[in-house]
Amino acid sequence: MYRMRRWSAKNSRVLHKIYSGVEGALVKASPLLEKIGHERLEKPFMAVEKVTKGFLFDSQSCGQCTLGSTGMSCPMNCPKTIRNGPCGGVRPTGKCEVKPEMDCVWVVAWEGTKNMKTEEQAIQIVQQPLDARKKGTSAWLREVRQKRQQAATEKSAGSA
Repeated sequence: MYRMRRWSAKNSRVLHKIYSGVEGALVKASPLLEKIGHERLEKPFMAVEKVTKGFLFDSQSCGQCTLGSTGMSCPMNCPKTIRNGPCGGVRPTGKCEVKPEMDCVWVVAWEGTKNMKTEEQAIQIVQQPLDARKKGTSAWLREVRQKRQQAATEKSAGSA
């Protein structure tokens, strides 16, 4: 898994493009997804996410994915589960203070971000605290619901 994490950060540009494409397709398919029902789709989506994101990014299935803003490196692999940047315990060699054999997740994230297009480099945006209630839920479905809701809000604001 660790080797795949490093590979994913090195190939973050293309992986981000694919990830964004999947997300975009799901947003376009959202009327159908809503008809089927998000609650009915949760388990199948989570199964797909667990396999794909688990393999490629060693995703910890937090339900609040930040891969796109962390250089395609899952911050939940940090032994301290720090969601916003290194803890200060990262060694000069880039290794983790808790697991000295492991590169700091945030060093890997920074390297992955440098491989992405400038407009995609969102690593410095402070992330919301993790909501533990969402662990084990589909981040893709959550993102689809948020984008649909945002579009509806913008549409109603524009017509007012």
